[in-house]
Amino acid sequence: MERNSALPAKALAWIVSDGRRGIENQPLGLGEALARQFATHGCTLDLDTVHVHKDGRVSLPSTPPDLWLGCGRAALKQARRHRRIFPSTYFIYVQDPRHSHDLFDLIIAPSHDRLRHDRAISMLGSPNRVTPDRLRAVEPDFVEAIAALPDKKAAVLIGGPSKRFRMPSQTETYLVQRLKGLLDQGLGLMVTVSRRTPQTIRQQLAQALKDRADVVFHDGTGTNPYFSFLSAADWIFVTEESTNMLVEAAATGAPVYALSLPGEAGKFSRLHAALSAHGAMKRYLGTLEHWSYTPLNETPRIAAQVLDRWTRFRQTLTDDEMDIST
Repeated sequence: MERNSALPAKALAWIVSDGRRGIENQPLGLGEALARQFATHGCTLDLDTVHVHKDGRVSLPSTPPDLWLGCGRAALKQARRHRRIFPSTYFIYVQDPRHSHDLFDLIIAPSHDRLRHDRAISMLGSPNRVTPDRLRAVEPDFVEAIAALPDKKAAVLIGGPSKRFRMPSQTETYLVQRLKGLLDQGLGLMVTVSRRTPQTIRQQLAQALKDRADVVFHDGTGTNPYFSFLSAADWIFVTEESTNMLVEAAATGAPVYALSLPGEAGKFSRLHAALSAHGAMKRYLGTLEHWSYTPLNETPRIAAQVLDRWTRFRQTLTDDEMDIST
């Protein structure tokens, strides 16, 4: 493969976040998509994760980054400092940085935020790590358990309360009733909770689903079966507050059902409407349907735009500036 002369043979991207999966996976998904773009040009992009701890501690890699990809409040605080230290680095932020737009060379904003800024490009949802290759690589720890389920399977992704949505005690009963309704239709269930899921709901689900041969329940500890569950699912059910999990589910091509929660969606109603318009998502009202749609493929599209903009940015640097990190 002939290398693209507009790109360095090798480059480095930092992935900066507080390390929480839902936050880190957004810039990491973009970084992985960029690395695949680099590979198609005969070049290599390495990724280094930078975690900002709650007490402010952060360990930086020894090599300065060519690209800086961050998400979350912790990354915002680091961006201001790193911008001064690494003037030749291209700074990218995923989501809307609110009052810090000028810190970044490029902002990847969800279209439901309706951000209008000359440094911003929008996408449906946010970058994620779902790819055909990753979906084919089922975690060995779960192969046998998933294979033992009934032929028709549903993944159930349980999130947690947010600024917009609540999970009161009635939610436990609602979720159990929904899941038992699916089991009564002969489905096998692959259920996973998230870091945000209240302990009471974890316990109630575990109690209601224990010792069932038609259920694989993941309590959030040990090996993460998330991609394995997505891969094996004929349907995917997601609590509606989790925008990341809804978008990731829509990247699989499997029908996606949103499980309603008490609250007011606000701007996220625009995301729900966009996923419905794409053909990916419906509200689950008790009747199971099957439909097809083109898997949501926004992350590679955005990565191609990032690569184009970074290439043009590099052309503005002097030879000495480019030599700092390459």
